[in-house]
Formats: sequence, structure tokens, C-alpha cells
Amino acid sequence: MKVRWTEQSHARLAEIFEFVARDDLEAADRLVARLIEGGEALGRFPRSGRRVPEIRSADVREVIEGNYRIVYRVRKRVVEILTVFEGHRLLRRNEVGE
Repeated sequence: MKVRWTEQSHARLAEIFEFVARDDLEAADRLVARLIEGGEALGRFPRSGRRVPEIRSADVREVIEGNYRIVYRVRKRVVEILTVFEGHRLLRRNEVGE
């Protein structure tokens, strides 16, 4: 399956990068690369993530990558990465376009 990153997911990756880069530019590069790899792997294994507990929708799922949650929706031929955020907080419905 094809993986498509939404504008929101790109914006969240940029925010994560900027925050971590304040202290360590190389660590920021590694972290964002790892998050992207985790998202891209969903093209091969789209149902590998669990349903998001805060959202009662079978097609909205997530995988955990380190301290981050990668939230995505499975469509017919595409995995749509909706957002990426720090795992300690809850996902709000408006972050997934519901």
C-alpha cells in the first residue's frame, strides 16, 4: 500500500524536530528519521497498529515509536498518516478529522 502523510503530520514532525534540535541536532535527525521509517513501514503492514483508544473508529489506528504515537487511517489503497505526537497525551478527535 502507498503511504501518504497529511499536512498535519508533516507539521507535527517539523515541531518535534525543532524541539529536539534545540538541544541536539543529530538526535533530532535520528528521531524524525525513525518516526518516518515507522510510518512508511505501515505500507507493508497496515493493520499492525492497534485501534486508537480515544477514537472509536475501526479504521483509525496507531503504532508506538519510542515515546511517540503515529496515528493513521487505512483506506482502500493508501495508509494516511494523520498525526504524530508525544505518547503521554491523549489524542483529540479534531486531530484526525473526525
